[in-house]
Amino acid sequence: MPKTIRIPFTGDKPILIRGRSAFLLVARAKEKFPLVIETDTEELVQGVFPDDLIVVSAPEGGEVMPALYLLEMVATHHLPVIALGKNHPASRRISYVVSAAEKIEMRCDIRRGTHPEQHLLCTADEFAGMILFAEKNSLVIENCREEISASQLVWEISVAEIHHNFD
Repeated sequence: MPKTIRIPFTGDKPILIRGRSAFLLVARAKEKFPLVIETDTEELVQGVFPDDLIVVSAPEGGEVMPALYLLEMVATHHLPVIALGKNHPASRRISYVVSAAEKIEMRCDIRRGTHPEQHLLCTADEFAGMILFAEKNSLVIENCREEISASQLVWEISVAEIHHNFD
């Protein structure tokens, strides 16, 4: 029976939600920015506002690090998102998809990477129908019908540039 659950959601640490085989990675937008969505025929621009959700879906599971990198590229660096045409052959090979909106509905009946509408996100059947949104210090998940586990991730990207003199 579907239920509504609340997960503590404070600070800037993403939440990892795992099901049986798939996972979602959820973060809050820290600042207002334009999310550019590129399709094969047009360029769409959607406003993302502080506390909107940025969600990466891994419908077939996989490694968490690529999802974290995708999350970072959108949330911090505001890189454009690409929405492929509905019959594009590459949509079968997409392992991770991302959406950014105030409220995001998980769907398993849309083709990966083809939906420019950011309130919808392709996911595995086990998450289908779930609706995610932030409310105060909680991540709210409506219509949760499966057993899930949730954990906060602590991670930092660190880069050091080391100069060498080559004579």
